[in-house]
Amino acid sequence: MARKTLGISTIKVLHSVATGCCYGFDIMDATSLPSGTVYPALSRLERAGFVTAKWEDHKKAQREKRPPRKYYAITRAGREKLVDAAERLRELQRLLPMPSGQARMAGDS
Repeated sequence: MARKTLGISTIKVLHSVATGCCYGFDIMDATSLPSGTVYPALSRLERAGFVTAKWEDHKKAQREKRPPRKYYAITRAGREKLVDAAERLRELQRLLPMPSGQARMAGDS
């Protein structure tokens, strides 16, 4: 059976968790993705075992006058999946080089 690959938005979410973003709004800020993309991706990543999740103590949220946060952490399998994604990206870059005109434009601004 072939390994399932992650889409770019899900990879962005997983990467943000790996770099220290640990709850939904933080991840939305880091990725510029909407909640309708981030929260389903987090659910899929959790079901796949790439992240773990834990609700904070509701008393802390009450003291700060906000809803409780669900905190996410990357797992070993999640880190391995990020390495796989990076390898796929390098392979794609090798197979599909950027047209020369676009490469110049990227550095012009």
